[in-house]
Amino acid sequence: MNRRIFLRGLGGACVAAPFLGSILDRTVMAQQAAPPKRLIVMFTPYGCITTRWFPKKSHGPLTAADLQPTTLKHLAPHVDKLLMPRGIRAMNEWTAKLERGQGNDPHTQVNGSYFTCHPVTPNSDDPFSFDQATKFNAQPTGPSLDHVIARQLTPQGTPLLLNTAGQNENPQSAISYSAAVTLFKGVNASQAFSSLTGLFEAGKPTSPDTYAAMRGKSVLDVVKDDLQRLERFDMSRSDKQKLAAWKELLSSTGNVVASAQCNTSLATALGATQENVALAITRPSVDDVLTQRISDSLDGADLCSNLAVLAAACNANPVILLKYPGNYVFKGLGVNRESASLSRRLDNAGMTGTCVPGAIDMLLTIDDYYARKFAHLVEQLNRIEEGDGTLLDNCAAVWFQDVSDGCARNLNNLPIVQAGSAGGYFKTGWAVNVDDGSPDLTTGNSEITCADGTSDQVDAISQETGTDPSLANAPINKYYCSLMNALGVKAGPDGFPARGGSGPVTHFGMYDRTEDFIGGGTNPPTIHDPGEFTALKASS
Repeated sequence: MNRRIFLRGLGGACVAAPFLGSILDRTVMAQQAAPPKRLIVMFTPYGCITTRWFPKKSHGPLTAADLQPTTLKHLAPHVDKLLMPRGIRAMNEWTAKLERGQGNDPHTQVNGSYFTCHPVTPNSDDPFSFDQATKFNAQPTGPSLDHVIARQLTPQGTPLLLNTAGQNENPQSAISYSAAVTLFKGVNASQAFSSLTGLFEAGKPTSPDTYAAMRGKSVLDVVKDDLQRLERFDMSRSDKQKLAAWKELLSSTGNVVASAQCNTSLATALGATQENVALAITRPSVDDVLTQRISDSLDGADLCSNLAVLAAACNANPVILLKYPGNYVFKGLGVNRESASLSRRLDNAGMTGTCVPGAIDMLLTIDDYYARKFAHLVEQLNRIEEGDGTLLDNCAAVWFQDVSDGCARNLNNLPIVQAGSAGGYFKTGWAVNVDDGSPDLTTGNSEITCADGTSDQVDAISQETGTDPSLANAPINKYYCSLMNALGVKAGPDGFPARGGSGPVTHFGMYDRTEDFIGGGTNPPTIHDPGEFTALKASS
């Protein structure tokens, strides 16, 4: 945004406001002074060992003791700020017999549909085809959640997508789409750092006028030249009094656009410095950029998380995604097998074969690493004071995984954990089984094979390591509606998100039953179960 656009959008509204009598209501202004809400997504591929990831309790208040035996033990210090939505199914599951989705590819269609809830195109009805167009290059027919939110809540209309390992996106792994069949590539750590330092370094890379208010500078200061010109106009005494009253009101309430902590001191405290960014991306001898140490307390992945925290603190973008790479070798963790094949418990990307010795232990090592990265993100958000609480309290920070169990690649019983209440919208300190409310929902069958590192046979096609498909099928669309309503996204008369809308969001995507994806859009667009998950709300 340049200065003219900023003044027309924000400053212009401030200048015009004195002549609208209702604007002078201080109660309304006080409501506007609430800190902004943000969505921060951490997305990891290939699911997890669900039997170790989930707490046994699937519905009810959570305690640190519930988390200690699980992969999520690193989040125990923040259990009172956690929400675990249980019983959710993502859309467009790949199956060998076209039972629950399209037949393109276990990665392409699942990732493409994950945040869009749209089928991918071109369609395939052959689950074992190696056609390049359908297996590797199919893309969804609608935009993803991050862009739908960003269109209403960000000046630039796009989210901040940070690829933690700096890898280029492709349709097999991409999750962000700005429109139908329009892949959004995002940025690496260096590009994110460059854009963020523009918030407090004049002219790098955006106009300082645009972001002065975002840094905590008074809106009155930003538009003072325009107000002074307005004051020189020949106007009635009444209008002059209104303008003076508006200036006084603006002076006392005009610092609400973003945190005043958006400065070099915060960036330095987070390790978001040019030196650290360079260390994270310019060591040619280091292949594993995620785990390489930058300092005693910071690795490559943590640096990306801290850049996300800086973006949130500066309110540079209320929609932030941290995407972890697929087909990755975590050498820094002592895991020397590529993660996609390892998730199948095999030494290749096939779907049947003999267990890799120690496969479960290696997968648990990766799961533990991801949990530590999310715990780090939560800790940094919780350290920054904002309003009556912390930055975390005004966020919904959510760890999503593309599937449940990585071998079965099932989409029901999805592992999701959220930190932060988004300004009090969500209840926290709870596991909430949104499917049927039972406190003992299964944790899946991830260790039914390969658990002892012997030469057990793996048959991923049968999906035996997953969860019975009749269980935990509440549509993820409803959780997306909850997130959008928490952030203030509005819907049109049909309940779908719409700029200029005035109602709550009740509909999202093309389908909310994974079976409807069979055929790739041949079924009429249908949301069978509209609305959000009211059980997740603090008031429920």
